[in-house]
Amino acid sequence: MQVKTTQKNTSGSESHAAAKQSGKKQQTVDMTHGPLTGKILLFTLPIMLSSILQLLFNAADIIVVGRFAGSNSLAAVGSNGALINLIVNLLIGLSVGCAVAVAFYYGANEMGQVKETIHTSIAISLIGGVICLAAGILLSPVMLRMMGTPENIIGKAELYLRIYFIGLPAMSIYNFGSAILRSLGDTKHPLYYLIAAGIINIILNVVFVAGFQMDVAGVAAATVISETVSAALTLRFLMRMEEELRLEWKKVRISKPKLIRIARVGIPSGIQSAVFSLSNVLIQSSINSFGELAVAGNSAAANIEGFIYVAMNSFYQSAQTFTSQNVGARKYDRINKVLLNCLVMVAITGLVLGNGAYFFGEQLLGIYLPGNEAAIAYGIARMGVIAVTYCLCGMMDVLSGSLRGMGESVLPMVVSMIGSCLLRVIWICTVFAHFYSLRVLYYSYPISWILTESVHLICYFYVKRRLIQRHGMA
Repeated sequence: MQVKTTQKNTSGSESHAAAKQSGKKQQTVDMTHGPLTGKILLFTLPIMLSSILQLLFNAADIIVVGRFAGSNSLAAVGSNGALINLIVNLLIGLSVGCAVAVAFYYGANEMGQVKETIHTSIAISLIGGVICLAAGILLSPVMLRMMGTPENIIGKAELYLRIYFIGLPAMSIYNFGSAILRSLGDTKHPLYYLIAAGIINIILNVVFVAGFQMDVAGVAAATVISETVSAALTLRFLMRMEEELRLEWKKVRISKPKLIRIARVGIPSGIQSAVFSLSNVLIQSSINSFGELAVAGNSAAANIEGFIYVAMNSFYQSAQTFTSQNVGARKYDRINKVLLNCLVMVAITGLVLGNGAYFFGEQLLGIYLPGNEAAIAYGIARMGVIAVTYCLCGMMDVLSGSLRGMGESVLPMVVSMIGSCLLRVIWICTVFAHFYSLRVLYYSYPISWILTESVHLICYFYVKRRLIQRHGMA
């Protein structure tokens, strides 16, 4: 059944009935009606599990390298994490714009607009993936040297990056495809595809590194292959959805209005992520100055903290999607409830996981660095500052997600760039330069989180009031 793009229902019961009649079989969570707490958890848990599994698969890279190739190779893989994030986060930022646009039109029951946004998003993912692939291969050797990567690991680090970046187009397709599905309320299929790709990744890691002795090249190759699998499965599902949502390759093209809408949210989000990553590149450069053991310990600790971050970040995605769908449905009275639920949940998640990770820090770091007490000590020092305060980062992200869900992306970008990124750079050039220690360097994280989330909260009330004044209370 073809739904006119001008169709729009704003009343609760009529919108819900129209949603059913229009064939919205993809929605597994009704975001615009009824109690929110249970629905947010139902929506969030598959995202959280997906993200944790993805990190487990990435951790398998580091564990396999650490056990079968040594700390030198582990440091080579870990030293380029900030650089990888710098490029990959540009793509993820654009996918945020895609998610907000799809969720808005879906909440407004404008199915023709949803389909056009899906085709534009896939086109953007393909073009963006290829551009980032070229930029990554060209810039990575220069960036690694600018970061002060130790000479004894820079060769392996460059090799790992060259192979890793080959998988960027596939990674881009999966990120955009999963963003589309989640915006439609489907968080399960991205999880299934991630599990399939992750199992392949682990198997190939062992085969390439332990079996064929391919070292860091084997880990990178396994990652590229597994990412291609997840992208293929995601595209296959999009091509088999209901007719009014189905991906059709002959219709994959960039619609200028949809590109503008996606870019309005996605580009500021991507810039913010890239600048965050750039500040982390500077921090990584400072860590590199403490030597190979510090790099190895920091890399292992950062990987463990990554599990905490992605668990919290799932509430950011929930806040963004729930807010966007309710804005599309003109259910403005539900936005505060979405924010409050997500803030409480993310704070509890961050406190429990962050302090738990620090309490069991030696045992967890021992998985990555067996018998390397010196490197483990460096990892514990990092977790004692960052992991235990990580809930602050989660709350900051949820506030940012709510702002983006309301269609405001420039404001959280500016606030984050000034409150977090610029502050960290100033901290490194002043406080860290004077009190030269890793612990002082790590203090820049919680301080920047507190300042940024405080301003985000002020911005939230300003943007919501402006939204209601513009469209009227539902």
